[in-house]
Amino acid sequence: MSNISTLGVVGAGQMGNGIAHVAALSGLDVVLTDVNDAALERARATIDKNMGRLVRKEKISESEATAAVARIRTSTELQAHEGAELVVEAATENVELKLGIFQKLSTLTPPSTLLVSNTSSISITLIAANTDRPDKCMGMHFMNPVPVMKLVELIRGLATSDATYATVDAVAQRMGKTTVEGRDMPGFIVNRVLMPYINEAAYALYEGIASVEDIDTAMKLGTNVPMGPLTLADFIGLDTCLAIMEVLHGGLGGDSKYRPCPLLRKYVEAGWLGRKSGRGFYQY
Repeated sequence: MSNISTLGVVGAGQMGNGIAHVAALSGLDVVLTDVNDAALERARATIDKNMGRLVRKEKISESEATAAVARIRTSTELQAHEGAELVVEAATENVELKLGIFQKLSTLTPPSTLLVSNTSSISITLIAANTDRPDKCMGMHFMNPVPVMKLVELIRGLATSDATYATVDAVAQRMGKTTVEGRDMPGFIVNRVLMPYINEAAYALYEGIASVEDIDTAMKLGTNVPMGPLTLADFIGLDTCLAIMEVLHGGLGGDSKYRPCPLLRKYVEAGWLGRKSGRGFYQY
C-alpha cells in the first residue's frame, strides 16, 4: 500500500480529469490545475457526470461519489501543488511545454515530491533531466478513458530510483490499475505497437485500398477488436496520433516504417482532429 495521500494533476483535459477522478475515488486528496478556469469547469462537469454514471450503474454509492468529488480541489496556479507528495503531469503532448512544467514544479514543490509524466511517447530521461530530482521522476502512462481502462504503463528514466518506482506502482494499484513496465524508448509498449497500426490504416485509406468504413469493419470483425483503427484514431485525436508518430519516426532513427501518413498530416493541418473537433476520418 502506498503512503501517498496527496496527489497533484497538471492539466485538466481528457486525461487529467480522468486521473483526478480515479485518484479521488481511491481516497487521495487531489489538486487539479490548468491554465484557465474554463478548462477546470469542464473537468469538474466531466467528473460529476462520470461519477453519476457509476452511481447509476451501482458501481459506487451516492455517498462515495460525493466524498470523491469533495476531495478534488482546483486551481489555475501551478503553485497549488506545493503540498503534493506526488504530481502527475497530464498536459498536451508537447516536449517544450512538458519540460517547462517540470522545471517549474522543481522550484515549487519540496525535494521529496515525486514528479511523474503521463506522456505517451516522450523520453522520461529527458523530462527527468530538466528537474532537480531525476531519481524521483518517472513515467505513469494512463490509458484513455482513465476511469474505464485498467492499464498503466510505468516507465523508468535512467536515474529513477527503485523507491520511486515502488511508490508510483503502489499508487497506480491503489487506483485499481494493472501496471506493466516498459523501457524508456519512443512509444513505450502500447504506442510502439498501436500507432504504426493506426498509421498503416491511414495509409490503406490514402492509397485507396478501401473506404474508412470498410477498413474499420475489416479490422473489427477480422481481428475481434472493439473498434476499428480509424474510429480509434478519431477517439484519441489525430493531432495526438501524429505527434506520437513524429516521436517514433525521429526517435527511432528516421526508420521509414514510422513515417507519418501524409493523409494523417493533412487532416491535422485542416483541423480535422477527430471527435473533439467534430470531424476526423468520420464526421460527428
